[in-house]
Amino acid sequence: MPDKLLQPSGPGRPKDPAKRRAILEAAKSLFLRNGYDGSSMDAIAAEAGVSKLTVYSHFTDKETLFSAAIKAKCEEQLPELLFELPDNVPLESQLLEIARGFLALVNSRESVEMHRMMVNLASQGSKLSQLFYEAGPKRVQEEMEVLLHKAAKRGLLSLDNPHLAADHFFSLLKGGAHFRLLIGCGEPLEGEAAEHHAQDAVQLFLRAYRP
Repeated sequence: MPDKLLQPSGPGRPKDPAKRRAILEAAKSLFLRNGYDGSSMDAIAAEAGVSKLTVYSHFTDKETLFSAAIKAKCEEQLPELLFELPDNVPLESQLLEIARGFLALVNSRESVEMHRMMVNLASQGSKLSQLFYEAGPKRVQEEMEVLLHKAAKRGLLSLDNPHLAADHFFSLLKGGAHFRLLIGCGEPLEGEAAEHHAQDAVQLFLRAYRP
């Protein structure tokens, strides 16, 4: 996980990165196991092996902690460095790395369970679905848009709408397999199957958007 996710924001004593990591891991585990309402800050503190005061010193409230846990999960598989498009790395290689990370993320047990929870909460009018979207999927989408815009400016891609192109990229990767996984009618793509799927999606995307 990138160090900057672990850095404190605001004044005060320096925060312990190890404790922050433990709190995030505990939050992810309890939110999935007990749901948002069933996961108190006391329980998260106990799971992380820290005091409740320590939890609040790193995260001002439960909503902030929830958003941070989603961001941390995305960063595990899709660190921001993946979206920087270095001059010495071929675009195809960069897209393939993103595809692999994205598949690992959306096919993970945590991600699948979180998606299911968000769908359930959406029917109850909860604002947590919006928090989830902004902390995870929206961030990944926006970073992909920036990368595609850079690639187009360099003449590596031909596109007028980076947002739509990013949608196409991630939709190719999800496909029907991810939908079947979410509703319990399929298994996550792993190993060679995941690699073949990632390569096929990248090739289809490049075929559509190469100059």
